[in-house]
Amino acid sequence: MENMIEQHAELKEIKGGSVGSPKGFITGGQNIGMRKSKPDMGWIFSQKPAAAAGVYTTNRFQAAPLSVTKASIAEEQTLQAILVNTVSANSCTGEQGLENAYTTRKWMADHLGIPEHVVAVASTGVIGLQLPMDKMRKGIENISLSGSDALFEQAILTTDTKAKHLAVQCVIDGKTVTIGGACKGSGMIHPNMATMLGFVTTDAAVDPADLKTALKTVTDRTFNRITVDGDTSTNDMVLVMANGMAENKRLTVKHPDWPIFLSGLKAVCQGLAKYIAGDGEGATKLIEVRVSGARDEKSAEAISKTIVGSSLVKTAVFGSDANWGRIICAIGYSGEPFDLEKVSLTLGEIVMFEHGMPVSFNEEEAKSYLDGNNIVIKANLGEGDGEAVAWGCDLTYNYVKINASYRS
Repeated sequence: MENMIEQHAELKEIKGGSVGSPKGFITGGQNIGMRKSKPDMGWIFSQKPAAAAGVYTTNRFQAAPLSVTKASIAEEQTLQAILVNTVSANSCTGEQGLENAYTTRKWMADHLGIPEHVVAVASTGVIGLQLPMDKMRKGIENISLSGSDALFEQAILTTDTKAKHLAVQCVIDGKTVTIGGACKGSGMIHPNMATMLGFVTTDAAVDPADLKTALKTVTDRTFNRITVDGDTSTNDMVLVMANGMAENKRLTVKHPDWPIFLSGLKAVCQGLAKYIAGDGEGATKLIEVRVSGARDEKSAEAISKTIVGSSLVKTAVFGSDANWGRIICAIGYSGEPFDLEKVSLTLGEIVMFEHGMPVSFNEEEAKSYLDGNNIVIKANLGEGDGEAVAWGCDLTYNYVKINASYRS
């Protein structure tokens, strides 16, 4: 996919960058026997304790790893290591599952020689499976801090078809600061978190309280604006670590370079979110919905999410059918106020609907545009200055095929 990074004059994308790009972060992955041969355990280690923050799924069934990670961060708002496994989500596994999550946290801490509360744990995979503790223990004992972003990226995947990673650099206090990230997510993806794990690192020095605020603000405009299928999982989390090894003056919201840092964090999270949307299960196309002219940002966000989440819109995009009526229909049931006579719709640069009336357009040109891999739908409501963007993907035959046999 192209254009995953939002253009910003003060940001530079690092080619091939990832979660291990910032100074002092080491990542890796290995196969511990949960899968036949692919990596199924990954880790992130910071050479120095890092300020940390997290955001989590809104699903009321929250997996054991979330409880453990929340407890870790709550103690000192600091992390130094993250342990991740796939295959077993360790969700809906009762007291045994919670005990297993705490045990793996202890094993990881002992192996690295660091306190337990600076270790986070994350899991993804099938709900209801207990962790294979013998394999987990042996795997942790075999962890070597040699470093491999590629192995980490592979170790966290489930039905994803590709690894998802990027990094940017900016200058703060005259110091080069790097922000990197990697994530997984393909199915059970919906705004307000999804079946996704996201990990963001930076060598910037950042106040923990302001880092938490920044992550929440950025998540609301990136990870919480993607959808694949409308399902919200039990294991979703995004974690950020800031170890200060760039040696800038500690960033707070009052720091003059705070907007630069915030734009870098947003660029990484937005890029990762778009990778997830574009790699939805069975997907062939990334859909971007831009809503402008709404009464406020909240209204624009609700409408953009409704359009990109519409099964009828998604199937029309898959079939390269410029059926603008489905978009109008989605706007209509979004629950947001608008005046139909002020609404305009554009597919790419093709105007389809203007001031409440259809506009004659070239069907072949529209089909040709929809045959591409990156589809942009723009809706202007003519009500105010509220605007928002949401991302999703087309709905294909393969989505059903993948999910009809997920456990087999």
